Amino acid sequence: MSAENTTGYVWHELYMWHDQGPLASVSSYLQPVRHWEGPETKRRLHNLLSASGLLDELQMIKPRPATIEEVARVHDLSYLKRMKACSDDDSKGHHNLGHEANLAPGGYDIAMLAAGGALAALKAVMEASVRNAYVLVRPPGHHAERDRPMGFCFINNIAVVAAHAIQEYGLSRVAIVDWDVHHGNGTQHMFEEEDRVLFISIHQDRLYPHDTGHVSEKGKGSGEGFTINIPLPPGSGSGAYKAAFERVVIPALDAYEPELILVSCGFDAAYLDPLSHIMLSSEDFRFMMKEVKEVARRHSKGRLICLHEGGYSELYVPFCGLASIEELSGISTQVQDPCLSEVQSFGYHELQLHQNSAISQAEEVLHVLLERVEQKHITGSTTV
Repeated sequence: MSAENTTGYVWHELYMWHDQGPLASVSSYLQPVRHWEGPETKRRLHNLLSASGLLDELQMIKPRPATIEEVARVHDLSYLKRMKACSDDDSKGHHNLGHEANLAPGGYDIAMLAAGGALAALKAVMEASVRNAYVLVRPPGHHAERDRPMGFCFINNIAVVAAHAIQEYGLSRVAIVDWDVHHGNGTQHMFEEEDRVLFISIHQDRLYPHDTGHVSEKGKGSGEGFTINIPLPPGSGSGAYKAAFERVVIPALDAYEPELILVSCGFDAAYLDPLSHIMLSSEDFRFMMKEVKEVARRHSKGRLICLHEGGYSELYVPFCGLASIEELSGISTQVQDPCLSEVQSFGYHELQLHQNSAISQAEEVLHVLLERVEQKHITGSTTV
């Protein structure tokens, strides 16, 4: 298979060794239970790729640790040093570094390997040794802020990649599409004053974090209009997501004409996820992947990198991931989603009035982006 028709794949066993510790609280009568952000969802996805035969058709990309300089483009050095110090301290099982962010000894090294795996995928895509890539890493990244971790995230992997693409490859238009069900607050904040990055997040309204991801957040200064949030009401299904893509996501990407597309690829908007109230199926994730892949074909020479984020259903994440990677690679397997008929039979998948209202508000921000892009074209700016 030629490189132009190959999908790269990043995986390392050490990603599965990242450990948040159990959920437990004696004072709250919470018996110890396995943490939501455990390795099983991603390990089972990797296993399904292998059992289906699709893994054999992907080109393995060997990860390497990110350097401190590469990560410090988006994170404060003081935070990275604090994280490393906690990671090096094996006097106790876990260190709490922030909200929903526990780090076990050695966790810094795994997080740097995750960020470096994403950078290895970028190198392969930019050098055209693969057409696109899927990066199956832990820990996830899109909640991590410049100076602190949160929401199971320590290093903002996708932000590291975007900053590297701009700094090392000279790109001036990088698009990030975040369809994790939780708002990618860290990614947004790192680039909200930047017009070289278009950030689009489609997520459940006021889920996590409950105070970010509002449609009114549209970027600041030179970045105004280059942040688009589409907060959808709980209970949204196929109709709402398809309408959001057709009316906002795809028009925004086409107007921006990105040189590279990055996806924060979470599967926690799936109907069986314990941490959300959205009811997508594996076919909905296939649809979203198809749409961004087509945009990449039109504008980015096919350059598309998907970084795995959340998704907490051990049963269903593997089928959503397989459908997405089938679409990304253009290779079908014999695997059938055993839950598909159930979720597709649910009522209220059709676009509802209150969902339509939320998308209409996001369309207004799209108009701001279109105006900004037109201004850049008129003034002859090199950034957009």
